Amino acid sequence: MTRVTVWAPQAERVALECAGERFPMARREGDWWAVDTPALTHGVDYAFRVDDRGPFPDPRSPWQPQGVHGPSRWLEHSRFHWNDAGWRAPPLASAVIMEIHVGTFTPAGTFDAVIDRLDHLARLGITHIELMPVAEFPGDRGWGYDGTSLFAPHHALGGPDGLKRLVDACHRRGLAVLLDVVYNHLGPDGNYLGQFGPYFTDTYSTPWGDAVNLDGPDSDEVRRFVLDNARMWLRDYHFDGLRLDAVHAIVDTSATHLLEALADEVRHLETQTGRPLALIAESDANDPRLIRPVEVGGYSLDAQWNEDFHHALHALLTGESQGYFADFGRLEHLARVLTRGFALDGCYSRYRRRAHGRPASDVPGRRFVGCLQNHDQIGNRATGERSSHLLSHGLLKVGAALVLTSPFIPLLFQGEEWAASTPFLYFTDHRDADLAAAVCQGRREEFAGFGHDPARIPDPQATETFERSRLDWDEPLQAPHADILEWHRTLIRLRHSRAALAEDRLDRLRVEFDESRRWLLLLRPDLVVACNLAARPQTLTLPPEASHLSLHLRSEPDIRLDHTGLRLPAEAVAVLAGPDTPQD
Repeated sequence: MTRVTVWAPQAERVALECAGERFPMARREGDWWAVDTPALTHGVDYAFRVDDRGPFPDPRSPWQPQGVHGPSRWLEHSRFHWNDAGWRAPPLASAVIMEIHVGTFTPAGTFDAVIDRLDHLARLGITHIELMPVAEFPGDRGWGYDGTSLFAPHHALGGPDGLKRLVDACHRRGLAVLLDVVYNHLGPDGNYLGQFGPYFTDTYSTPWGDAVNLDGPDSDEVRRFVLDNARMWLRDYHFDGLRLDAVHAIVDTSATHLLEALADEVRHLETQTGRPLALIAESDANDPRLIRPVEVGGYSLDAQWNEDFHHALHALLTGESQGYFADFGRLEHLARVLTRGFALDGCYSRYRRRAHGRPASDVPGRRFVGCLQNHDQIGNRATGERSSHLLSHGLLKVGAALVLTSPFIPLLFQGEEWAASTPFLYFTDHRDADLAAAVCQGRREEFAGFGHDPARIPDPQATETFERSRLDWDEPLQAPHADILEWHRTLIRLRHSRAALAEDRLDRLRVEFDESRRWLLLLRPDLVVACNLAARPQTLTLPPEASHLSLHLRSEPDIRLDHTGLRLPAEAVAVLAGPDTPQD
């Protein structure tokens, strides 16, 4: 006998449909409706009727094999055999993360196909992979940020068992797995939650859709919906942590913010499972309260993406100054991020035309995730250019060195490690013709405002746009990609082996730079990263505390260290270090 429940506080009648029958449900405590039936077993499709409307998929559907508009399928998680008993994720503080979009990571675009490439990631030195959202979204291809069935792994990627096989395989290879989840909104196509209850509110809005009702009438069960979703991914799919999308767009005026409640929920789950679990926020608010302890007014998340680090590094290397890059572009901005956590920590933002951020210089570097590239910063460009399309070979190496020797947790985006030539474009597969047309037109109008020819903006709905974004796995063996791959592998090996790179107290880092000559030194005890961003060679005089260091790693063979100083060719980087002092 299977008990089936669904929350529908405003309904007069609710019925379960499965196996060709309809079963009236009874209202229980808290406006939950329930029915016991022998008809619903593992693999059987079902749906609900609410006040004779529908049928609708289950708001907590574990499986949507026919997509967002189809019936749900009952799933018994206990039927899957795991092989990761005793698994414990490596500490987040020592992580090197690879962000992956499952659909474009391999030609097949499935969870199982990712397994075939895990050895590449392990050899590279990756410790954690971070999957872009995999909850059921419209169609067969997309980024995943317009998901509507939040409890169901996407059918086209391989469904529940495919995802479990991937996580299990990662753990067997020593790789932790993080999942990107979206709790600030749901997509419009296939979103039936409003048929069941007040999951959304018009009190607030988001740029992407209706805001989730986290603090209005009947919001307790909506909050529980979100918290249970997070627990499911961590408990039933054995994920090692969650990346929380755009938390600055989660509006919650409750005394206990959803993020604080989520952190508390996950800490309890850690105790129950005996596994370390991580919560990483994405936010552009530059607010360290996200990662400060509850005892001092924070939310106790484990880390947050550091947007300032990306913006400072990207603007410096590319010279771009449009949009939010207007606040960056000088060496002093990068130096400020490296030593203070944020460049904008309460000071004036030209882009926003107001003060932005809060001080974070006391926050350890391991609480921030830093990158040169991620899905947003590539895919939200008009034509999906990677850094490899924008930078010289030399500056790519400089950028990689600064990411992988920074005090922050480094993150790479799939293919970045070999300077992939394939773009990462914005693509969708909406089956609603009006929505598809609106998305395409909106994107063309957006970039026309930046001077792009609308006719040259790839159509998000076109299959070709998706196919162009797939990685080419022949490239890592070819020049010049193989050289960039070996550079990343060497830098990651350095990061894992050098105790100096485990130091994440920002007050123990020092940055020297010359804005006009475009050189920068990142100084730690027993290790110096020297960068020449100029288009001409130059000799740098090292500070006295670096006099005992020797040349350990260089991006170009003609880099020299002698009594006259460190000679760097144009657009080059070197790492100077003392005797090996391995990390504990």
